This record gives sequence, C-alpha cells and structure tokens, in this order.
Amino acid sequence: SLPAKLINGGIAGLIGVTCVFPIDLAKTRLQNQQNGQRMYTSMSDCLIKTIRSEGYFGMYRGAAVNLTLVTPEKAIKLAANDFFRHHLSKDGKKLTLLREMLAGCGAGTCQVIVTTPMEMLKIQLQDAGRIAAQKKLMAAQAQLSSSPAAGAAEPVVETRTTATQITRELLRSKGIAGLYKGLGATLLRDVPFSIVYFPLFANLNKLGQKDPNVKAPFYVSFLSGCVAGSTAAVAVNPCDVIKTRLQSLQRGVNEDTYSGILDCTKKIWQKEGPMAFLKGAYCRALVIAPLFGIAQVVYFIGIAEFLLDMLPKHRA
Repeated sequence: SLPAKLINGGIAGLIGVTCVFPIDLAKTRLQNQQNGQRMYTSMSDCLIKTIRSEGYFGMYRGAAVNLTLVTPEKAIKLAANDFFRHHLSKDGKKLTLLREMLAGCGAGTCQVIVTTPMEMLKIQLQDAGRIAAQKKLMAAQAQLSSSPAAGAAEPVVETRTTATQITRELLRSKGIAGLYKGLGATLLRDVPFSIVYFPLFANLNKLGQKDPNVKAPFYVSFLSGCVAGSTAAVAVNPCDVIKTRLQSLQRGVNEDTYSGILDCTKKIWQKEGPMAFLKGAYCRALVIAPLFGIAQVVYFIGIAEFLLDMLPKHRA
C-alpha cells in the first residue's frame, strides 16, 4: 500500500542519514573549496579538523534539516519508482531496461520537489564552518605579516545561523524561488542518478532471488543497494559538484561566484581542471552506498506493514 511505502521510505532515510551524515558534510566542504584556498586535503583531514575546531557535533551541522526532509524525499523517490514501474508494466510482464530507466527518470523528477530546498539549506549549514575557518586562517596570516606596531587584529567570530533563519531570509528576499536555487542542476544530478540506480538495483537484486515470486534475502537487497548506489553516485558526481557550487550562498576568500550551470562548468574546467568535477566522489560513494543499502533493506523487509498491522483499524 502507498502508506506502507511512504513509511518504509521515511524510516530508511532517517536511519541512513544518521549513519553517514559526517561523510556528507566532508563531501560538501571538499567540493566547495577552490584552488588556492584549500582548507582540507582529504575526507579524513576534513573530519579531523572539523572535530578540532567545531567539536564532535560540528560534523552534524545541517543534520536536522536532512532528518526532517529526508523522510518525504526518500518516500517520494521509492514510492514514485514503484508507481511508474507498475504503470509501465504490461499485464505483469517483466519490464524492459528502457521502461525501468523511464520509471527511474520519473522517480528522480518527482523527488526534486523536496530535494532542492533540503539540499539548499543543508549546504549553507555544512559549509559555514569551512568559510569561518578560512577567514580565521587569513586573519592569522595577515596578523603575522603586519608590523607589531599595527596591533593585534580583531578575532573572527562565526555567527551561527539556523535553517529557519536562512529560510525566512530567502523567502523575504527572493520568495519561494530562493529555496529552489539550483533546481536545474539538481534535476541534472537526480534524474540520471535514478535512471542508473533503479534498473541496476532491480537487476542485481533479481540475481539473489531463487524464485521470482519470493523476495531476495535482506543481505542481497543491502549489497545490491550499495553497489547500485555507489555506481550511480560516482557517475553523476560532476553534476553534484556543480549543484553544490550553485547552491552555496556564501563564498570563501577570493572564491568564484557563478551565474548558472554553463558558467559554473566553464569556470571549474578552466581554473581547476577536469578532475575538479570528481571532487568528493569518494565521499559521495561512501554516503550513498550504505544510505541506499539500508533504504532497500527497510523497504523490502516491510517494517511499515508490521506497524500498520498493529493498528486496530487495519486488523478490522
């Protein structure tokens, strides 16, 4: 049933995000830093420096936004894919690869309704620590290079904002369009991701089914979700880099600003080289693999069905 699909997708999203959010934060910070202003050399370096400067919970900045919106996002994504697969199948026959890809395309298109504002808010909170750390470093370097007679520079104090404050400011200044900045780039990332992910998962999962009418074991669903998720994540990483840059409202010292997808692509290619489009790919694979592995296990086990069966009205 649709309620069961929505609950399963929501539970899967909550569990997955809680487990992998620090890696996602490292991905955002690595993707946003530009040549000449590099604060971090790798994922582990980013996480270590984040803990030292912002504490353990600094790795979870923006997690509240994700945990709040990931439930409808994952629920829409998984339920929409099932919906399109059902309507694209003919008399219950096996879907062709093209129809599986079309179903994934439909799921990816539907999910951006929630994904775009969620990513928009999350990125601002995740990247705020990097920008503050960069400003402190620049201030310290300026102080060392200045003469003693100039006196000590004023310390840089980070002003922490919340997702609610950012939302209100965007709505006040730009309206609902402010929350949907980077919508085109989000579509460019999520639609191809779903086109790759869902058919790949479905076919890998079928390999573990001894009987077409019986669900595959949970570990097969988990591994299939991990492999399909990491493969799709790396494939669309260039689009994710562009989306992250476009959705970042604040920039570090001497960092470029972008007017759109083509402008962002051109500047990254010219100033940072083609390898810049793979920034954070390793982190993204580590985030997506367990996230979708857990999602598919919860989805296929059917936790929601058990919960709904416990309700009196469903017993009746």
